Amino acid sequence: MFLSCAELLWMENLTAAAPLQHPVVFELEGFYVPPGYDSLLFVLALLSYVAVLLGNGLVVSIIVLDKSLHRPMFVMVCNLVLCDLLGATAVLPRVMVHFLTGQKRIAYYPAIAQAFSVHTYGVAAQTILGVMAYDRYIAVCEPLRYHAIMTSARLHCCCALAWLVALLLIAVLFAFHVNVPLCGRTIRHVYCSNRSILSLACTPTTASNIYGLSMTWTVSTGIFLIIAFSYIRILQASLKQGQTDSNVRSKVFQTCGSHLVIYLLYEIASVIIILSYRFPSVSPNLKKFFSIMFFIVPPIINPIIYGLVSKELRSSIIKHLTVTAAGSVFT
Repeated sequence: MFLSCAELLWMENLTAAAPLQHPVVFELEGFYVPPGYDSLLFVLALLSYVAVLLGNGLVVSIIVLDKSLHRPMFVMVCNLVLCDLLGATAVLPRVMVHFLTGQKRIAYYPAIAQAFSVHTYGVAAQTILGVMAYDRYIAVCEPLRYHAIMTSARLHCCCALAWLVALLLIAVLFAFHVNVPLCGRTIRHVYCSNRSILSLACTPTTASNIYGLSMTWTVSTGIFLIIAFSYIRILQASLKQGQTDSNVRSKVFQTCGSHLVIYLLYEIASVIIILSYRFPSVSPNLKKFFSIMFFIVPPIINPIIYGLVSKELRSSIIKHLTVTAAGSVFT
């Protein structure tokens, strides 16, 4: 009879020590860094985080300052940007500390907070993209009734619902941590997650495993169906309208293309991470690298995509930057 890696790890933790007493301090396994490369990796992580902060911070600032952008699509873009900032901020600063000082210890409550933020980012990104797909569906398929349907109250309700669903699902996931005795301290990853913490439990965590898998499958499948339905209807409507006006079709694809590209970006990143863990021959460092990319690549690319595709956002960015530059010259 063969045991899974999770079962072997649980047996190792069970036999390693008695249940730990609070306050528990974990040790992150982190990356294996060859001597002399710490500073280089720190600079790369720092540049990545600065790019995330500048790109996303610029988009949020422009949308907040420019009242002409206070419309449903840009409000939802703002929510997605804030979600990206949450994910990157939850992971990258601690990775930088690891590269700079070699510090790998993390206390129990900061570990839970990091894991909660990581999972909230993963779920909220999907729910917000689902809400954005619904908005695009109404805009294209019901253009005359769009403003009557997507009122300010409904817009804020949809955005709040996207965050609330993510927070509630993750809160239930972490409720399984209550009163769970831990027998290990080493988290075999670069950052903390639900699974990496519960793998240190003294007893099997079957209920948490089942809920986590069910939640992941339900959210991913549900959002995929919402986006697929929305884009099938959008495609039908654009083809029908495009027969009389070719500009309609190009405008629809320009508006919806950025949303679809960003959704595919998240999905491709997730698939790469999953596949890397299915092949034992892949080095641990490479697996961790792919996991970190999920918190770097989408947050860096998303502002660029919206800045390039959305003419209104791009024009507003150029206008505000020009005004700021001119003001600094005269002062």
